[in-house]
Amino acid sequence: MSTLSAEIPKLSAAKLELLARRLREKQRRAEYAPPISRRDPSITRPPLSFAQQRLWFLQQLEPNNAAYNIPLSVRLRGALNIAVLKRALSEVVRRHEILRTAFEDIDGQPVQIISPPHPVGFPVVDLSELSEQAQSEQLARHRRREVETQFDLAVGPLWRAKLLRVAPEEHIALFTMHHAISDAWSMSVLVEELGRLYEAFAADRPSPLEELPVQYADYAIWQREWLQGEVLQAQLDYWRGQLTDAPAELQLPTDRLAAPKDTTPGATHDFTIPPEVSARLTELCRSEEATLFMLMLAAFGSLLSRYSGQENILIGTVIAGRHRLELERLIGFFVNTLVMRVDLDGNPKFRELLRRVRQKTLAAYAHQDVPFEKLVSELQPGRSPSHNPFFNTLLVIQNSPRSEWNVEGLQIEGLASDMVAAKFDLTLVVTEVDTHIAATFVYSTDLFDRSTIAGMAERLQQILRDATAAENTAVATTGSSAEQLVNAFNANLE
Repeated sequence: MSTLSAEIPKLSAAKLELLARRLREKQRRAEYAPPISRRDPSITRPPLSFAQQRLWFLQQLEPNNAAYNIPLSVRLRGALNIAVLKRALSEVVRRHEILRTAFEDIDGQPVQIISPPHPVGFPVVDLSELSEQAQSEQLARHRRREVETQFDLAVGPLWRAKLLRVAPEEHIALFTMHHAISDAWSMSVLVEELGRLYEAFAADRPSPLEELPVQYADYAIWQREWLQGEVLQAQLDYWRGQLTDAPAELQLPTDRLAAPKDTTPGATHDFTIPPEVSARLTELCRSEEATLFMLMLAAFGSLLSRYSGQENILIGTVIAGRHRLELERLIGFFVNTLVMRVDLDGNPKFRELLRRVRQKTLAAYAHQDVPFEKLVSELQPGRSPSHNPFFNTLLVIQNSPRSEWNVEGLQIEGLASDMVAAKFDLTLVVTEVDTHIAATFVYSTDLFDRSTIAGMAERLQQILRDATAAENTAVATTGSSAEQLVNAFNANLE
């Protein structure tokens, strides 16, 4: 048996182990926090969640900013019944109050205004008679318009849907939601529910979906009632201890200096960790009782340390924020941002660094409930017009549920966006697939050249190879030195 085939079952076992750990965490948190219940019917204008309130304030400052639009494009091949698709979408909107929600300003305080259920439209644009080139141009134009057209949070709905007919049996569905009512997990819920409802309605069957136990507004009320007093103070005390003496800014050398703005033009650079290296990394995680996130956080922190010459690195990450079972099937804005501190003091070996990161990560997860917006408000970090609070690099592990339509006669294919915006200087996105680890750098083109990012990807891969091939080597001495890297940047600037 080859080395690769021998390691594939271990990858599956690692995923099962991680799933068990997550289930234990859910059980622990369910005991820690009170249950979420349906709100009193007399509450007709529920408050916003902390995350929603932050986005509401941001739009008051920049009403024409479309940076928080979440687009989704899917290609549908087969005999599509558009009337059934509209009925399925109307049912999704009925089920999820958040899709019927807008935000009203009452004496400077935003509240949720929830409209009653009603049938929704699904406008169809016929491009099937156009030439191939004209069709391609129109598809790009429609997709770009959806991404760039901002929402008015005071006027619902805060989502859009459009169907583009490419051929008699080929359509592209465009969905766009404002981040205040959605996140990546929510988009997967939308796709799955649409598929199941379409299949049932096409066969003249009733909805197969159970009614939702709670709604997003119930969560917002619960969050504000629970996360206060001693509970909030305990969470804030932890983060205050972690971040009060943290470096104000990551001194990452760039190819250019860019003018400060919330979102800059971006680009992506894809690379792959080969199967044999991925298998060894999985075994390393198993032996250290670490997750893929912990491993990549240690490696990414090591990379940034080499480029910056700093021993303490702050990296942002996002968590689903759905640690209660009743939240898993809801559409809404649950994702939260955590600030992870990678300590490379003393030039540790990689295993030692991984152990440090594991300890910090588990502690951060235990204090994940305080919203990032509240953390910034309470700790008041030094603010720079060119940087986000605390960090400007992000690590994302793609583990949101992937939903597919299994409808007889219809095939669905997700389409990657051809427009990239960089909310951070540098973001590392990691996905674990069957036999290997896939990674993408999303970077600001105002700051970095493509060749620079390609070099960073190569050095990150070397760090990961060294993590298993040379475990006794100190992190800072593997690969290129920080001085060499900085000299390379300086050469590019000359």
